[in-house]
Amino acid sequence: MNQAPDNSVSTDTLQQALRDLFAPWVQALNMKVERFDTDSVTLRMPQSEQLSRVGGMLCGQAMMAAADTAMVLALIAHFGQFRPCSTVQLSSSFMKPLSGQDALVTARVLRAGKAMAFGEIDLSGAVDGKSVFRASTTYALM
Repeated sequence: MNQAPDNSVSTDTLQQALRDLFAPWVQALNMKVERFDTDSVTLRMPQSEQLSRVGGMLCGQAMMAAADTAMVLALIAHFGQFRPCSTVQLSSSFMKPLSGQDALVTARVLRAGKAMAFGEIDLSGAVDGKSVFRASTTYALM
């Protein structure tokens, strides 16, 4: 599904948020919205030499930035609009290297209240579908 039920969020809305809300170095990850629903967003992060380390492996810093960014977009999809927020906690596990393929970053809102939101993120290979990175997050909502 690529539209929230209340029609307030679209793929274009989320793609515009990537351009408007994030620092230039996050924009340099070149992520694109693949799909979304009211509680989750999946972004594609293209394989890039600038994001790779020895052996062509995607670096952990790029994975963490992609995870945090995807969760902000998942919160936009959940609320139907951007709500200022701040990352309180991002706990991550790197399970195996990713190389030779784009990454798919799926963020899912587990619970969002008035002051706090909780989510989980999975990063997997776009070709093989294997999960390589998992994170849980907590956000303060302003």
